[in-house]
Amino acid sequence: MRARRMTSTMLVLATALAAGSVGSHAAPANGIVKLRSAYPVSETVVRIKQDVAAKKIMFFAEIDQTKLAAQAGIKLAPSTLLIFGNPALGSQFITSNPDAGIDWPVRVLITQDKAGQVWVAYNDFEYIARRHHIADREKAFAMASEVIGSVTSSVVAK
Repeated sequence: MRARRMTSTMLVLATALAAGSVGSHAAPANGIVKLRSAYPVSETVVRIKQDVAAKKIMFFAEIDQTKLAAQAGIKLAPSTLLIFGNPALGSQFITSNPDAGIDWPVRVLITQDKAGQVWVAYNDFEYIARRHHIADREKAFAMASEVIGSVTSSVVAK
């Protein structure tokens, strides 16, 4: 195996990834970031889709999991999965490790709990980097984290 020289940025990122955090937030242990929405499920879905469109991010699908469950005779609390992404960004991760394709495009899950609180959940990009042992795309992961933060900020309760 050929040894590669790590840049100082890569070394800082690798150290932070190993420690479970980059910047000011800790990566969740299970890799799922969960944020409280300030809006009902339907409005949360609309707002996120509008923000994705405004940013000219490709929107792939909206999956109403509650409706699908009802068709199968199962009662499920409100749950909608949104799938979107930027192929020019996401494909970079897949070129580093083809197995990363399981995590791309981006998925955001909007759910409502028994207390009526609405939640927005997505895979943490730092976790994805660790999961797929990707250390050569720190700028792309930082950009993905910035974009998902921006998209979800349109609904997050303050």
